[in-house]
Amino acid sequence: MISPWPSLVTVAALIVYFVVTINVGRARAKYKIMPPAMSGNPDFERAVRVHENTLEQLIAFLPALWIFSVFVSPIWAAAIGGVWVLGRIIYAWGYYQAAEKRTIGFAISSLTYMILLLGSLVGIILNVTQSGVLS
Repeated sequence: MISPWPSLVTVAALIVYFVVTINVGRARAKYKIMPPAMSGNPDFERAVRVHENTLEQLIAFLPALWIFSVFVSPIWAAAIGGVWVLGRIIYAWGYYQAAEKRTIGFAISSLTYMILLLGSLVGIILNVTQSGVLS
């Protein structure tokens, strides 16, 4: 059976992505930047960058979360993944204020992603060597 914990983190990550998507639309209306324009007001451009970067990170985060969950631990995957979600919220909150304030959130989400990715690799290697697939 699939653990509910990584599933919950997946839903939380998708909610964060949905919120930053809505924020781009709100910024478009507020600063009167009509599609297809992607530049103009710096506050709008920061909202776009938060959205784009969150999407870029989400594409790598979700597989790492689930592979870690399968090969290491669903509880640890959810805990680490929850920190990733928190890091993305801190990233967005900071970046909306000023580009310089995005660093801490970016570092948190990047570090947790790397832990999930490397942990997944170790879990897969241990699984393969213990199952005798290489013999």
